[in-house]
Amino acid sequence: MTKDSRQLTIDLVFYAGCLIFAGLNTAVAEFYGYHVWANFAVAGYGLAVVHTSWLMVAARRGKRPPGALGSRWVGIGAIGLFAMILPLGMLVIRRLTGVDWLVTPNSWAAQPEVWVIERSAKLLLEHGTPYVDVTALGRAAEVNDYTPYGPVMTVFGLPRALFGGGPVANALTDARWMFALAAVACVLLTLRLLKWPKIPVSAAQLALACPLTALTWAVAGPDLAIVGLLVLSVALATTGRTILSGLVLALVISAKLIVAPAAVVLGVLLLTRRGPRALGGYAAALLVTTVVLHVPVYLVDPKAFVEHVFRFPLGMGVIKSPAASPLPGHLIASLGPVGTAVSFALLGIAAVAILVWLVRRPPTTGSDALLRIAVGLGALILLTPATRYGYLVYPLVLLGARLTFASSESRETAVPGKGTAPPAQQSATSS
Repeated sequence: MTKDSRQLTIDLVFYAGCLIFAGLNTAVAEFYGYHVWANFAVAGYGLAVVHTSWLMVAARRGKRPPGALGSRWVGIGAIGLFAMILPLGMLVIRRLTGVDWLVTPNSWAAQPEVWVIERSAKLLLEHGTPYVDVTALGRAAEVNDYTPYGPVMTVFGLPRALFGGGPVANALTDARWMFALAAVACVLLTLRLLKWPKIPVSAAQLALACPLTALTWAVAGPDLAIVGLLVLSVALATTGRTILSGLVLALVISAKLIVAPAAVVLGVLLLTRRGPRALGGYAAALLVTTVVLHVPVYLVDPKAFVEHVFRFPLGMGVIKSPAASPLPGHLIASLGPVGTAVSFALLGIAAVAILVWLVRRPPTTGSDALLRIAVGLGALILLTPATRYGYLVYPLVLLGARLTFASSESRETAVPGKGTAPPAQQSATSS
């Protein structure tokens, strides 16, 4: 079997698996948005399967279709159109019917995190904090009273809070557009920093065409903006912009705390590549920015801040977090107090193992760092008692980004004089 045939076989298996996932969601999905996405996605993944099958038949005959139709990127384009752009547009319009707040998931055109983030922006403008005191509502607290994000996440809801109102304004300021624009901007900035490397199709499959990414894009979106900023932070670090890297990572952590372990990996990367001075600049930017972003909101209502940002996501809030996908951590914790203790113990063991990995094999390239962050976040998602399978979009996107970083790195090392500079030289050019 030739290399091209192997690649096409892998493509076909990938797209067929995605098609099965989308097909199952057309029948069993709990949420209305999932059904809409799945109906569009079946077309996108189906076209990818048909096109890849056609390429395989042509390859076996020793031929290659001419022009753009002979490219493996056609399948990616079909998925981008039918599994991402079209369902998002339809769901944004469908949302104008105003049924999101009903306790009827089969009517939601946007997942709760979308309107929770939009509400948080309105609360921030009105009260100086996006967090309400769930013990002072005059009624029993509900899941959707919570805003389990850092204060930076409210930025994505500000357009709706400031300019929303009429149907057209509401459609244009849907937070999902803001998440999508942020994610796309981060991708373009990252590619520019990497000097526009060739993107492997496999990277696009993991980071873009995977159902978790496409579904998240259409029905929710905050995780894509966050992981996009995280990848941008890695690109800034590897290209010597250490202070900017710390600043961007502070924004990421101040939006969603789950990515905080990435700070350690980037710190080790900078220490290895550029020395203590670069690490100091990065750490200072990270710390100062994080404090500046959190302290004002914390001072308005410390109790509410801790309840929303820390206690609720950890399953220790006034009410229990609904994040209960049947991943290992949740299944173990469901056995009772002992199971919960075992789950946290396993999480601690995983953290120690990754720290040992960082010490013994410190990352020296962006692709190295992305691999370690992906493994760390994957372990956190799999072993945390309160978790969702949708969070696995983080390691998948990071692994896809890693392939693109590796492509850039291989190109740099192939050019004489373009290899990695010694730490002393690099630290002198850090910013």
